[in-house]
Amino acid sequence: MLLSSLPLSNLITELAIVTKQRHIHSFQDSTAAHYMFQDDPYLTPRTSAEFKLYSLSQESGRLAAKHIVNTNPKFFQKDFAEPHIPCLMPETMEPRIEDVSEAALLERIMLRKVKAAVDMYDQLLQAGTTVSTDATNDLLDLICLYGDHDPLQDDKPEVEDDKGRRRKGRPQRNNNAERIFNLLPERDTRAYSALIRGMVKVADVHIFNALISAATEVREKYNEKWDLIVELLKQMNEQKVKPNLLTFNAVLKALRRCGSLARAQSLHTLSEMKALGITPSLASFHHVLGIFYKTGNYLMSASHIVFCSIFLAGRSFVPQDPDDVYFFSTAMRICLETKDLESAYRVHNLLNVGENWRLLGDSFQQSIYYGRFFNLLCMMEHIDVVLKWYNELIPSLFYPNPQGMKDLLQALDTDNRLDMIPQIWKDIRRMGHDNKSDLVEELLSLMARDRHSPEVQESFAACALDVRSLYKQGQVAKVALEWTTASMTNITTILLAAQKTKQAWDMLNIFKTKNRVPSEELIDEFLVRIKDGQQAVELVQISASFCLPSTPNLAQRVLQEFELSEEQRYGGGGQKSICIPGSYLLFIHVLVFSF
Repeated sequence: MLLSSLPLSNLITELAIVTKQRHIHSFQDSTAAHYMFQDDPYLTPRTSAEFKLYSLSQESGRLAAKHIVNTNPKFFQKDFAEPHIPCLMPETMEPRIEDVSEAALLERIMLRKVKAAVDMYDQLLQAGTTVSTDATNDLLDLICLYGDHDPLQDDKPEVEDDKGRRRKGRPQRNNNAERIFNLLPERDTRAYSALIRGMVKVADVHIFNALISAATEVREKYNEKWDLIVELLKQMNEQKVKPNLLTFNAVLKALRRCGSLARAQSLHTLSEMKALGITPSLASFHHVLGIFYKTGNYLMSASHIVFCSIFLAGRSFVPQDPDDVYFFSTAMRICLETKDLESAYRVHNLLNVGENWRLLGDSFQQSIYYGRFFNLLCMMEHIDVVLKWYNELIPSLFYPNPQGMKDLLQALDTDNRLDMIPQIWKDIRRMGHDNKSDLVEELLSLMARDRHSPEVQESFAACALDVRSLYKQGQVAKVALEWTTASMTNITTILLAAQKTKQAWDMLNIFKTKNRVPSEELIDEFLVRIKDGQQAVELVQISASFCLPSTPNLAQRVLQEFELSEEQRYGGGGQKSICIPGSYLLFIHVLVFSF
């Protein structure tokens, strides 16, 4: 489990990791994958789902290794690292302090040895030693969390009681907690709070915060919800319990479910925070945006996102509330829905201040944020700017989903840069989206719609042939695309535009195989590209086999535009001529001999 027997190597490795994490956004290689995968390029993810799977697997491996080290410490006693790296050594799971002292008590509390901690506390009292209030409160917290029994360890099986039932959850008995609480000469708020968690009596700020968060669940009407919150705040004031940041965030979060009362009361709550010298966290602004933003109310939402982004500009934040990680994705969602590109840039600039990027949340939240940002860029920015962001974000920070790639294709179409499609197709394949039929058909449709320079048409044809290979693989390959009339028509059109008549002719056979009917326009386009009379006759036969209404006109054009032999006009085998117009005679002959 030790990284290396070379002390200097260990130190350099640790410093490199810390430096890389600290400056990942300042010195980021946009062409590289996320830094956590640089040690194993083979596992570099291609999609957001793979990113989540691989990162969780990596963390799971670390936890598994740590579990093995901690459960078998006797096998990992050698320490080669200089200086000492505690995280590489087994955790101490057994008490080391043997004498009767407060330090020994605190050690047992830290190791979650409930019975041993209670015994040590009793020994201290019997010896006439005064135990400090903080140590006693720590012991009460431990007992009220786990009861009178030691917590169940992860590597030990569940214990069955006398009736054969498995013990789950926290034991119900807290006799030691009551006994120790009654022995206290002075009972402060923390002591009552510890006891209340186990047996529920007087609350501290954390309990009030939980009650405020639950207030909206126990009342139906908006005014009743708010009245209950106000009553809880009054009780805090009466009991001289000072609110903290989480208290006000709990109020703001609850106000999101209080309807029309929320806007006025949320501003009042922010004023109270300012009066108490409490600085709002990102979660505070997340709740404010949730209160003021309503779909369709663009003026109100835009003004508040601008207000928040200006107020927060240049500030560096640290995690203070679990809901902090939702601010950036919420703010970017509002920017996207209101098409407010300026505010989106403000939000993204705030993300890059200090280590604010750490507050993006898990990989799923990160994917949501960058997806919304990229979607807005595709809608509002010039294609050159979009491609600049595309190269900076992918794949180092973001793996776009199929909809994100469709947004990029639409941006290319808007600014007439369809020549970039073959390059984008390579990225689509690399990211594993080449089995998404709607995305593939969108790409084919854009390439087949207009005519371009020969060089561009050649690149389109190569791209179309690559797409066709995915369809031809069928069920034996991982990628399974089902042929549609649109996909076959578009690929054929692209090949014809690039003068690849042979490959396009093969596509007509696929039409037959898949029982699909080509359009009359596609048959006409074939006729324009054909230079040989025999192929022209075969085209008429194919048109007749599909029973296209335009077959007579097609036959007439063939007779007029191509030099045909008598056999090609009337067929061989001594067949007699019929005195009807040549085009219809050819048509009848085709119907007779093509089946």
